[in-house]
Amino acid sequence: MQNDEEIQLRGFILDVPDYPREGIVFKDITPLLKDRKAFRECIDQLVKTVSGMSFEYVLGVEARGFILGGAVAYRLGKGFIPARKRGKLPRRVLTQEYALEYGAAALDMHADAVEGGGRVLIIDDLLATGGTALAAARLIEGAGGIVAGAAFVIELGSLNGRKKLDSYKVLSLLRY
Repeated sequence: MQNDEEIQLRGFILDVPDYPREGIVFKDITPLLKDRKAFRECIDQLVKTVSGMSFEYVLGVEARGFILGGAVAYRLGKGFIPARKRGKLPRRVLTQEYALEYGAAALDMHADAVEGGGRVLIIDDLLATGGTALAAARLIEGAGGIVAGAAFVIELGSLNGRKKLDSYKVLSLLRY
């Protein structure tokens, strides 16, 4: 995967124990985002990973998925759709509740975000239990769109999130 000019992305991801709750090891990508070469390499790898897929939109999940998804959408000339935490979007929304490995949450997406039959790629920083990505997929489908797949920087294999997404194409750069 690495050549002389590529950066080892794994070295820019920090483990933060007991965040946001005791027993959870949070994978912090902010050092990767801060380093211009590592961030560029991450986006380049995501773009390369999804380049053979057919889609019109990239859906980024709040908050780190906005950063990554926005950059990928820009690089590929695709539209960007934000999936936000409940109550943050100003117009009519679709809402999907889901379980996290440490609680529950909900995602909103504008009801008119996907034009009939539009193909959408989901991008987020982390695939853990799969609840967030599955909620995003249900939002896309609820709006009449088609999920082209989902791409992540990090996948926590021991939490089996990929299994929850088994009817979708799932790609990840790094597996832990």
